[in-house]
Amino acid sequence: MITHLLDSFAESGGFSIISMHHEQSAAFAAEGVARHARGKTLAIAMGTSGPGATNLLTGIGSCWFDSVPCLFITGQVNTHELKGSLGVRQQGFQELDIVEVTKSLTKFAVRVDSVESLLPQLHKALSAALSGRQDPVLLDIPNDIQRAELPDELVEKWLIQPLDIGFESKLRESDIKKLTNLCQKAQRPLICIGGGGRWADSMDPWLANADQCGVPYVSTLMGHERIIARDRYFNMIGSYGNREANWAIQNCDFLIVIGARLDVRQTGADVEDFGRQATIVQIDIDRTQLNNRVKADLNIIADAESFFKLFPVSEDMFRNIDQSWVSVLSAQRDRAQGNEYTDWTISPSEIFNKLNRVLADVTVDYVCDVGNHQMWAAQSLRLSPRQSVHYSGGMGAMGFALPAALGIALKSRDKVVVITGDGSLQINIQELDTLARLGVDLTVLVLNNSMLGMVKNFQDMYFDGRDQSTRKGYSSPVFADIASAYGIESHRIDAAEQLDGVLGLIPGHKGPLLIEVVMEGAAECRPRLAFGSKLDEQFPKLTN
Repeated sequence: MITHLLDSFAESGGFSIISMHHEQSAAFAAEGVARHARGKTLAIAMGTSGPGATNLLTGIGSCWFDSVPCLFITGQVNTHELKGSLGVRQQGFQELDIVEVTKSLTKFAVRVDSVESLLPQLHKALSAALSGRQDPVLLDIPNDIQRAELPDELVEKWLIQPLDIGFESKLRESDIKKLTNLCQKAQRPLICIGGGGRWADSMDPWLANADQCGVPYVSTLMGHERIIARDRYFNMIGSYGNREANWAIQNCDFLIVIGARLDVRQTGADVEDFGRQATIVQIDIDRTQLNNRVKADLNIIADAESFFKLFPVSEDMFRNIDQSWVSVLSAQRDRAQGNEYTDWTISPSEIFNKLNRVLADVTVDYVCDVGNHQMWAAQSLRLSPRQSVHYSGGMGAMGFALPAALGIALKSRDKVVVITGDGSLQINIQELDTLARLGVDLTVLVLNNSMLGMVKNFQDMYFDGRDQSTRKGYSSPVFADIASAYGIESHRIDAAEQLDGVLGLIPGHKGPLLIEVVMEGAAECRPRLAFGSKLDEQFPKLTN
């Protein structure tokens, strides 16, 4: 039900068509294109009706929860085959009302029921995707509409029609005055950058200025995606956050939160204790996110870019800052820098410290899957200029990294590094064939502990170690052998002394590469927060 449209795209010669093995992978790859472009360019992911449409759903949800603009197009049965108001479940073969299914995961979703409405609905969809808080949109196009000829005058009309992209929510003068007053009173200020700020053009120079002015900052998982590791950056907050970042949240007296939802993974379950000493200011483009879980002292509706432009950091603005505040935070960071995995054969801290060193001067996009490896990366990756990292945040979808990285690699001329686990890679492992076919400069780093470690750790804590379906009833292959079968250069290591040599291959290698690191028994992330504990009560407790 999508063949006519696909054929027209191919015959036009104006499109780059990438064939994936699974619609979920196509959705993640389209998300990768938009992520690389920081929401300024979007891609189309297409699937047929029925199972093709439902296979796109996880990728649509991933875009929705992480605010990534993408256009999804599904084929549909002919309009005369639709069940309409009939009580039957299905009239045409593979008929499915995908518009109704996706309404809670899209900003705009519509079935195109006439030739005349196709281009107007496309215009609405693209405008919605790129307006305000960016989001995915969907068009469901019946087969007979795809086959129809569009009148030339209709095409010409809509080709010159600019998109109706809504303006950002601008920072108000009254909010600037209130915020300035609070900043001038603060002695232990802290800035927290969330996913809503990560794509703003002005974020990095704004943070660089804050760094020069001695104002410390932290991030959420999604905010961490593009923050360069400068002196006053104290890393990621949350249940799996860095110890120094959580300590900073709990000991600051003034907290500015920019574009973060402050969900349970960021605050811990004891939301009343979050920022226990702080006056809290929350800035978000989406008014429904304000005064949600955390009740801020000042709520500001504004997009991150206008905030960064209209509210520059200055030393005078933070005139009462305690000069020992940053020093105390630095001491906390130094205290937490030790290797917390000395009892393991291969330490994840060492893996990422070595990656930081060998790729320090390389332009690279890291793309992380979901599991302990994602949290190890988020805790330890330190981004240099011209580097970024991409996480599946709100959806937390295993299988995200490889196809999303393919989308990024298609738009980037630089290196892409996938960080994945044995469980996550097996979900979309078929796209190793796509990687081999495309030949892009992409390295897959598989941290293979032969288990679903994050959930296994949860079972150890709360289910007396009963590891059903995480170790019992679970298995994984030799990934290096599979990569070789696809014609991809591969290496497999199982000892710490092999790390330098194999990870050192990444900067100079061009094209597909897979490195498998065997980490048998590596089943936890340190530190982490037990449910119900306060944000700065992570375990294991430090003894130094």
